[in-house]
Amino acid sequence: MSPATVKTSYREALREAIREAMQADPRVFLMGEDVGRYGGSYAVSKGLLEEFGPDRIRDTPLSESAFVGAGIGAAMGGMRPIVEIMTVNFSLLALDQIMNNAATVHHMSGGQVDVPLVIRMATGAGRQLAAQHSHSLEGWYAHIPGLRIVTPATVEDARGMLPAALACPDPVLMFENALLYNLEGELRAGAGAVDIDRAAVRRGGDALTLITYGGSLGKSLTAADLLARDGIDAEVIDLRSLRPLDDATIMQSVRRTRRALVVDEGWRSGSLSAEVSARIMEQAFYDLDAPVARVCGAEVPVPYARHLEEAALPQSEGIAAAARDLVAERV
Repeated sequence: MSPATVKTSYREALREAIREAMQADPRVFLMGEDVGRYGGSYAVSKGLLEEFGPDRIRDTPLSESAFVGAGIGAAMGGMRPIVEIMTVNFSLLALDQIMNNAATVHHMSGGQVDVPLVIRMATGAGRQLAAQHSHSLEGWYAHIPGLRIVTPATVEDARGMLPAALACPDPVLMFENALLYNLEGELRAGAGAVDIDRAAVRRGGDALTLITYGGSLGKSLTAADLLARDGIDAEVIDLRSLRPLDDATIMQSVRRTRRALVVDEGWRSGSLSAEVSARIMEQAFYDLDAPVARVCGAEVPVPYARHLEEAALPQSEGIAAAARDLVAERV
C-alpha cells in the first residue's frame, strides 16, 4: 500500500462520502429506516447521528412511500436529501413515488423543477435471505426515463459516486450489492467524485468481452483469472451506470474482441442483460464472430438453502465455462 492510499472498506467508503457531503453542504441530510440510533441496517451510517444530530440524520417510520415522498418534496424545495431504503424489494412500496413523481416532475413542469434526490438501497442475493429479500431489480429501474441508475462495485466507486450523484439535478438511484459492504480495498487519499456517465474497463483483454456490474464484477474478474490459465485473455467491463448506459465503451471493446458475454445477477427474461445484448446486436452486429451470450440468475424465486441459492446465481466457474464455449464458437 503506497503512502498516497488508505485501506478501507466499501461500507466505510460510503460512510465517509456521506460525512463529507454533509460537512460541505448544509442542505444534505440522510433519512430512512434505522439510519440514526441503529446506525443503518448495514452499519453505513453508524456514528453519524452523534456527529450531525437528529435534524440531519433522520429515522423515519416504516413507510417507504411516505419517506421517499418526503425526500422528493425536500429535493424540490432546494434540499439535497439522501434517502436510504433498506433493501430493493422494499423500494416497490415506494414505486409510485419513484416512477410517477421523482422521474416525471422535471418533464411535467416543463423543465422548471428539478428533483436532486439520491436514493440508496441494498440489492442482490447470496446472503440466505430467501425469495423476498434477494432481488436484483436495478434493471427494472433502468427502464424508467427521468432516473439515473448507478451501481458502485468497487471501494473507489462507493466513495465517489455519492458526491457525483448529489451534484446531479436528476434523481439518482444508487444500488449497493449487499455482499460488497465488507469488501476492502485501497482508496486514494483525498479521493473525490467519479464519473457516473462512463463504464470502466477493469481488466484488458482481446479474446472476448465480459460485461457486468455491481456484485457480479468480482465474480467476472475471478472468471477472467480462470480463463487466463487456459490462454484466454478476457476483457472485463464494469458498466457502473445502468441508465444511461455507456454504449461507446461497450462497443469499442466488442468491436475489438469480437465476442461478448453479459453477466447479470437479475433474471434473464426482460433483464438488463437483454438490453445490453440488443444494443450490441444493433450497433456492432457485423463486428461479431459469435452471438452475444449471457449468464444470468436462474428464473426462479431465489432459494433459501445455500447450495440452491449458489446454484441460482452466476458464479465464476459458470461464467468461465460460458466464455470458453463462446470462444470456441464460430459463426
